[in-house]
Amino acid sequence: MHKAFLKTAAIIGALSVVLGAFGAHALKEKIPADALTIFETAVRYQFYHVFALLATGILFKEYPNKWINNAGKLFIAGMILFGGSLYLLTGFRAMHIEGMNWVGAITPLGGLSFILGWICIVIGISKK
Repeated sequence: MHKAFLKTAAIIGALSVVLGAFGAHALKEKIPADALTIFETAVRYQFYHVFALLATGILFKEYPNKWINNAGKLFIAGMILFGGSLYLLTGFRAMHIEGMNWVGAITPLGGLSFILGWICIVIGISKK
């Protein structure tokens, strides 16, 4: 599983750079400032957790247990839920679509996934 986490982290890392550049260059002049801030937050947390996923892939070789495996899955889920909900919210704000703020309620589930992933890392490296 460690190779899958490493490959996934590399792909999402490249995507993070692309999205960051897109936000800085293409979106900056086209969307409201509050929407750009939301977008930048999504990219930032996604990129932070690319490093967490890389670490998880490396740790899995030394600590091959369900906790480390679950940490990787939770980091991926967190990136999808946290970043995905914020990207959607940015899109809705950019297109001036009202009534879609409920999407922001998904974001804390992604944050919880990140937190649980970090907790799984602690437990997983304690279980050798």
